[in-house]
Amino acid sequence: MDASDLTIDYQNRLGCHYFQDTKHFREIDLQTWLPPLKKLGASWLVLQAEGERAAIPEPFISGLFEAGIQPILQMSMPLGTAIDMPGFELLFGAYARWGVRHVVLFDSPNSRTAWPCGGWTQQGLVDRFLDRYLPPANLALQSGLTPVFPPLEPGGNFWDTAFLRLSLEALERRKQTGLLDHLMLGAYAWTHGRPLDWGAGGPERWPEAHPYFTPDGAQDQLGFRIGDWYQAIVQTVLQKQVPLILFGAGLTGDPIHSRETAGAPEMVDLYLEIANLCAGITNAEAEPGETSREPLLDQVVACNFWLLSAEEADPCQKQALFDAQGTPRPAGQALLDWAEKNHFTGSKDNADAKVVPAGIRPIHHYLLLPSYPDGISDWDWNVIRGFVKKYQPTVGFQMTEAAIAEQVTLVGSDKAFSEDDLDQLRHAGCQVEWIRGDGMSIATQLAER
Repeated sequence: MDASDLTIDYQNRLGCHYFQDTKHFREIDLQTWLPPLKKLGASWLVLQAEGERAAIPEPFISGLFEAGIQPILQMSMPLGTAIDMPGFELLFGAYARWGVRHVVLFDSPNSRTAWPCGGWTQQGLVDRFLDRYLPPANLALQSGLTPVFPPLEPGGNFWDTAFLRLSLEALERRKQTGLLDHLMLGAYAWTHGRPLDWGAGGPERWPEAHPYFTPDGAQDQLGFRIGDWYQAIVQTVLQKQVPLILFGAGLTGDPIHSRETAGAPEMVDLYLEIANLCAGITNAEAEPGETSREPLLDQVVACNFWLLSAEEADPCQKQALFDAQGTPRPAGQALLDWAEKNHFTGSKDNADAKVVPAGIRPIHHYLLLPSYPDGISDWDWNVIRGFVKKYQPTVGFQMTEAAIAEQVTLVGSDKAFSEDDLDQLRHAGCQVEWIRGDGMSIATQLAER
């Protein structure tokens, strides 16, 4: 493989939304849900987090990591509520120490329902949102987390593609270099009842489509391929490509108003089609009789199915892949069978991979730390805190994550890493620096940078 390329594992794309409450983070919940998640081959799990009020318990998060699952924390705070920044600083610091990488702040800011009564007006909406978004987003970045730009309501009261374009232009105007360097987008991949290829190719293929108006015979972003449109906007404004996380895969629209059931035959077929796309199984590899689909963008790093499970009283429970006791519904069972057939269960070490251009590396700068059995100590965290605030790297412990970064800084003693580790990173095309020595020496070197 050329040093300017990197390898991306397609299995890393598969994920699920967890319960839409904050009551299922106990040890018994891990025991119930880790087995089906492993059988599905899931690498991502979207968790509802309560903002600054309370952290998801560390044992629950650690259990996910031990199973090879990355949590995505979704903090859907009301836009009209004041933010407790000291509380968030403690919370973000704890999550970063536990290994969390991705946090989504707010939800659908282009929707009238996201704003308090009297707070909605389209004039100046983007700047008013950024005034609320930037303080916690920058704090998350300084803490070693990646703030995912929140998914917008497709279409929405303020057209989503226009909102995204104006937001990116405003971030440039406000000189938010750190956030732009680490930019990752969220998108609701609702189908709107259309084929999965609807809108594929984005505005380059469908130039007739405009905000609030799509003429007959044209296609727009209101479909599963919404990421094609968002990526085109990023390319136009920022002249680069960024990673995308898809949410709500399998829904036709807003889950509260959608009427899908995980037992309907058409839903089973839809979930299997999406799974094939996530796995890179497209035209040439489709089974006889299956519909051929265009491959997903390489920038799609995660695609999260809606919904793993829900309590019986939850209005979304009929959409869940499993009932509240862990019994699969038809769509859930179909995905379990698909994962077993395609070897997506258990270890992810032998996954099929695809070479992707280095220009779409999802991480700009990665600070690689040694893996400690008991986690990083408070002393070690304080040593790197100044470096993290200054350079705003992604902080982690995994070579596989570091290998998809443009720049990697390793921090640890002479025994923490090997020359083979450095060669592996260089071969993947990373710029590598190793800050090594004893504890005080490392602290001094970091302070001097």
